[in-house]
Amino acid sequence: MAQLFSVHPDNPQPRLIRLAADIIRDGGVIVYPTDSCYALGCRIGDKAAMQRIRAIRDVDERHHLSLVCRDLAEIAQYARVDNSQFRLLKTLTPGSYTFLLKATREVPKRLMHPSRRTIGLRVPDHAVAQALLAELREPLLSSTLLLPGDDAPLNDADDIRDRLGSAVDAVLDAGSCGITPTTVVDLTGDAPVITRAGKGDVDALGIEA
Repeated sequence: MAQLFSVHPDNPQPRLIRLAADIIRDGGVIVYPTDSCYALGCRIGDKAAMQRIRAIRDVDERHHLSLVCRDLAEIAQYARVDNSQFRLLKTLTPGSYTFLLKATREVPKRLMHPSRRTIGLRVPDHAVAQALLAELREPLLSSTLLLPGDDAPLNDADDIRDRLGSAVDAVLDAGSCGITPTTVVDLTGDAPVITRAGKGDVDALGIEA
């Protein structure tokens, strides 16, 4: 059974954040809260942990896993961002959005979409997620905690532990954080395109789905 850490949603306890980061560094997979819903996370360079996340989600390499970053500077390390894209990212981050961008050469092929060479990136607006990213000093490889056959992501820590058992190593319980995934914005073409309407509001920006 996964460890359960009861973390304050606004002022996360540093000791618990360090413990969670150590689990990730040691090859673990955790469940952590974001500003949209709970997510699965592991170290960016850990292939075995990545495969565990794909197995939990029952998805193959064509399904984007996201890099959850602290800020725009981290995004720029892993994605090619031009001036217009940067302005849009600056407007929408941090927030409940995932952006599809062309990956840089620094990104391992296993993290990209196999045919499009794209990667999904986001900057969450959640104190626990940000504290964890600051402790790790690198992005988290992540996926929404939506299990096969379910209509919505899991949102209760006890339910998460019961459903996942030992498939994950720790659950960071910060209370309910919602069941609406991020809005996904594809920035790889000539104009931004919404590929999934979610929690992030983009109506004011005039982006068409």
